[in-house]
Amino acid sequence: MPQLNPAPWFYILILVWLTLILLLTKVLSSKMHALPTKQLLSAHSNFWLWPWP
Repeated sequence: MPQLNPAPWFYILILVWLTLILLLTKVLSSKMHALPTKQLLSAHSNFWLWPWP
């Protein structure tokens, strides 16, 4: 039974991993454009209150 040549699959595997790493670093390095201010937080102080106790 012949074996598959591992050379092209190795390059595909490396390319996929590099792409994932680049995408993850891009996503994780992105920051929020507008951080919430104290005025905004005080205006919506009951925003996270749930209807059940």
